[in-house]
Amino acid sequence: MNDSSTPTTAVLDVWCELQCPDCLDALDDLRALRARYGDRLELRLRHFPLEKHRHAFAAAQAAEEAAEQGRSWEYVEAVLGRVEELDREGEPFLIEVARELGLDAEEFDTALIDGRHILIVDADQAEGKAIGVTGTPTYVIGGERLDGGKSREGLRERVEEIADRLLTENE
Repeated sequence: MNDSSTPTTAVLDVWCELQCPDCLDALDDLRALRARYGDRLELRLRHFPLEKHRHAFAAAQAAEEAAEQGRSWEYVEAVLGRVEELDREGEPFLIEVARELGLDAEEFDTALIDGRHILIVDADQAEGKAIGVTGTPTYVIGGERLDGGKSREGLRERVEEIADRLLTENE
């Protein structure tokens, strides 16, 4: 039972890697889900940098710095939209995107040097491995893991089914 002062929400954990072309493709689904549910669906970025992408770990740390500066998803979308530049340029590109978005780029540089967000990224990756995440994007909602890296066919519809059920159960 939910008291009327507490809004009903469902949580969608999005296991993502900022150098992953499939995660870029998944952005349309995430935008559609945000448009449909607004604040009733909490999208939580979870990091799962893959070893095959050499700048993914730094990008995950940079995304955490963007979150600290209040612009997480905006930064994630900007980086994913330019994966080829990240492939080519690495950390300088991550700092440049921060600058373009009006974030404190010097703080990004410092965060990447001092590693202040490494524990968050490591914890996400460890949790992902523990629940069976093997690639990105992977979604977890209502205890169900959905692998968007293998097939996006019907994925958004499945997330919506689960979100609708969770939101109805919590009303």
